[in-house]
Amino acid sequence: MADSLKKTMHVTWLGEQRYVGVSESGHQLLIDNSPVKVGVSPMEALLGALATCTAYDIVEIMKKRRTPLTAYRIEVEGERAETAPKRYTRITVRHVASGEGLTEDALSKAAHLSHEKYCSVAATLNSEITLETRVE
Repeated sequence: MADSLKKTMHVTWLGEQRYVGVSESGHQLLIDNSPVKVGVSPMEALLGALATCTAYDIVEIMKKRRTPLTAYRIEVEGERAETAPKRYTRITVRHVASGEGLTEDALSKAAHLSHEKYCSVAATLNSEITLETRVE
């Protein structure tokens, strides 16, 4: 696999259920499932990854279509299974945007294009992944 296609993150336990992830570029992500949270939970981080991945696509698609957005937010809601591993069984992504000349149809087409073709997080959630576990 080409190095540019490989991504890494190193995660260190900080105590309780709190972890800090550091990407290969040195950026940090605080993941926290402790009783007193100071970061997002792992499942919230997954929703955030999906939202920001599709947001990036949509902002770029609308800019290329000469309909740049002036305001944009995404509301993501995940429904989880009741039994372990309590995976998401349904995720709803709501795009709320405005911009001169923007139509609901244009935003809808951009959203579907992102979710079905460009967003790597959405594609990952919709596929089977080979998960390799190693213990050292």
